[in-house]
Amino acid sequence: MTINKTALALSIGAALLAGSVQAQENKLYLFNWTEYMDPAIIEAFEKKYDVDVVQNYFNSLPEMFAKLNAGGVSQYDIIVPSNYYVPRLIQTGLVQKLDKSKLANLDNVMAQFRDPSFDPGAEYSVPYQWGTTGIVYNTATFPDAPKSWSLLFDPEVNPDYPFALMGDGQVSMGGACAYLGHGYDCTDMNAWKQAAQLLIDTKRRDNFSGFSDGTPALQQLARGVTHVGLSYNGDYLFFKEEDPATFANLDFMIPDEGAEMWVDSMLIPSEAPNPEMAHKFIDFILDAKVGAQLSNYNYYASPNAAAVPYLDAVLTVPPVQPSEADMKRLRFTPSLEGQALQTFQQLWSEVQSR
Repeated sequence: MTINKTALALSIGAALLAGSVQAQENKLYLFNWTEYMDPAIIEAFEKKYDVDVVQNYFNSLPEMFAKLNAGGVSQYDIIVPSNYYVPRLIQTGLVQKLDKSKLANLDNVMAQFRDPSFDPGAEYSVPYQWGTTGIVYNTATFPDAPKSWSLLFDPEVNPDYPFALMGDGQVSMGGACAYLGHGYDCTDMNAWKQAAQLLIDTKRRDNFSGFSDGTPALQQLARGVTHVGLSYNGDYLFFKEEDPATFANLDFMIPDEGAEMWVDSMLIPSEAPNPEMAHKFIDFILDAKVGAQLSNYNYYASPNAAAVPYLDAVLTVPPVQPSEADMKRLRFTPSLEGQALQTFQQLWSEVQSR
């Protein structure tokens, strides 16, 4: 009996390829913020589609962008960036257009999120959650804290207690711009230069502890490592509800000079290993009850109109739902491109290096 070695090799190769494709079809790689997904939602999705969800996490948008550029574009099926990074992801070819025919629940999205300025026509993105970035501070340390960026930028208001800024340059620069009277969403060159100098001066203060984003910033505040920092309203409420004793003396505020409102969206990387399953995941999150379950878990506001009847009461009041007065002060962080982006990056690099 003779063996056709070429045919055997081809047969083995085909079997290995089929196994690889099958393995790929049975995985979904999610790249998301920390503490941002209910494990029960993942379990339900895995059961419904007989798939394993592999979750990886980031704490800042620059970190996410850097990992995508370093090869992550072919490693993840779903990413969850904030609004002002979406144009950058589109322009650099790191994400692909959505096939809306595969998103049966797309009509559940609230009207105000269907045609966002950062992705006209919502060709690439579907809203996941929305919220605000504000100042979290220790009320025992600052019982009469001003509702102002001065808690971070005025050494007379806080001469001694350790504080942190965000490592996301646009947020920290936006806060400095707001404090200086230029508005949180400033893009004027002179305003940027003034804000950059303020940040450099702030870094030189003895009680500046460094840059810290998201969950790590809240953990530092809870441990008393810092007494003032920047974080997100939902993260703050999540930890306060989970551990009320530890977070009893921490409060969240939106400065009167203005602050950030953001929308986090789901996008599919351009070389995602499983775009078919990625569409299924997006549509699953857009389900009314799943959308409510997501917000009830992570304490952020839902962009899902159909989810509203199922939301917990705590999600209908501040800090999740800002007051009318605070809503008027909130702005989207500007999306930068071209020369404006290069100039900003140069200024931010100078802030970090000095």
